[in-house]
Amino acid sequence: MENANLYALIRERMPADRDAACLQLADLEISWSELDFGVGRIAGLLASLGSEPGARLLVQVEKSPEALMLYLAALRAGMVYVPLNTAYQEAELRHFVNDSQPATVVCSPKRLAMFEALEPAAKIFSLDENGQGTLTQQAADFDGEFATVFCDSHQPAAILYTSGTTGRSKGAVLTHGNLCSNALVLEEYWGFRKEREAGRRDVLLHALPLFHVHGLFVACHCALLSGATTIFLPRFDAAQIVRLLPLATVMMGVPTFYTRLLQEPELNAQACATMRLFVSGSAPLLAETFEQFRCRTGHTLLERYGMSETLMLASNPYFGDPVCDRIAGTVGRALPGVGIRIARADGAPAASGEVGMVEVRGPNIFTGYWRLPDKTREEFTQDGWFRTGDLGCLGAPGTAPEYLKLVGRAKDLIITGGYNVYPKEIEGYIDALPGVIESAVVGLPHPDFGEAVCAFVVMEPGANLSEEQVICCLKDQIAGFKVPKRIWQLEELPRNAMGKVQKKVLREGYASVLRLPRRIG
Repeated sequence: MENANLYALIRERMPADRDAACLQLADLEISWSELDFGVGRIAGLLASLGSEPGARLLVQVEKSPEALMLYLAALRAGMVYVPLNTAYQEAELRHFVNDSQPATVVCSPKRLAMFEALEPAAKIFSLDENGQGTLTQQAADFDGEFATVFCDSHQPAAILYTSGTTGRSKGAVLTHGNLCSNALVLEEYWGFRKEREAGRRDVLLHALPLFHVHGLFVACHCALLSGATTIFLPRFDAAQIVRLLPLATVMMGVPTFYTRLLQEPELNAQACATMRLFVSGSAPLLAETFEQFRCRTGHTLLERYGMSETLMLASNPYFGDPVCDRIAGTVGRALPGVGIRIARADGAPAASGEVGMVEVRGPNIFTGYWRLPDKTREEFTQDGWFRTGDLGCLGAPGTAPEYLKLVGRAKDLIITGGYNVYPKEIEGYIDALPGVIESAVVGLPHPDFGEAVCAFVVMEPGANLSEEQVICCLKDQIAGFKVPKRIWQLEELPRNAMGKVQKKVLREGYASVLRLPRRIG
């Protein structure tokens, strides 16, 4: 039986010339052989710890080549990789640790003591943004030769934590089969395979984080399977990106990347002359950004749709006429092997152009939520389709019948700068502050982030808690992207006849506020 371990597939696809560049950094180039050697060393260290295949490896580190090697080493050693946003704070981390029960933890040096207190039974290593720490120090004792652990396609490869409407994050379990199937589809659908088979080598401009589906499972997998070189940037910097575009052929980003690139005067068709593809995802792209980017660069952004639980589901086409076939406001067709349907509230099929719940199925769909069998059953229909929680329609006016248009989210999810935020979680932290009676958190349109987290608070009479004080308190407890950009105090929250807070009223009443200059005083 063939080894379904994703790393076995990656290793098989490495270029014949293993001395060719795999990763390019500002002052360093890492070849394919060096990547494979580094992965082997770390896999050897992980295996030496005595953890059985399937044990969880929880990781919260800054982006570095060694961080990518750590992920690949987890695959190679048969462990389950659990990446965490580097912005998460102790209260959030406690839940992830308690829920995943990791055998091993790798974190930044400054958080060693915190994780040692949170999970004293785990083996804990450090890794900083320069690739230095106890992880790489101890991995240096291993020779780099490591036999990739045999896995079948159903074996878990990763757990991605997603926010929940109750404020409790759920771990979506993704298998080696999920990851392999989606990576192979994207490699072909977005033209990576064609470039490789034509003897050309793509160059991917990578400025995304490694704890997110987009940066790790979409961008890195496409590059690794196609033998592409990756310009590996620690973070997004618009001016730096514009300077590097002439060296690249592909870029993947969130809408915020493209709005900021449009603010750079040097962005033009000449700067993008070597590029064949710009991908936008993880959040809705404004039609005005879509059109402005095409006018400035001559390139049409390719929008796609995916989730932590499903990886990529749909995409505007790469092949064909980009001007005609990539339609602003849509995420294109279902990817090969993926099924997408729209259901009414009663579960009946929606008509063409009718908005309903987006349901999906395919080999890319996760197996379930970690340790939550009841929640898993609840999210799947009786005939096996996953309820995404998104609202959309197939065949909206002006599009082909199979094109998907997303119109909203059934669970009040806020997507800000590509990151998911659920209001209920933030409301819990605000409501716990002294003097707060209740709060309501919503997403408001923002020209840079797509949506911004904003809060409305009702205070006790005489309570003295300013907007700045609330924000300061929250910054010590939760990730920065979850902290409200603005907070308004109201005498009461709008409610319907049943007493339910009408967040729609708040969203509509304040929809244009963040597009206007902020009034002082």
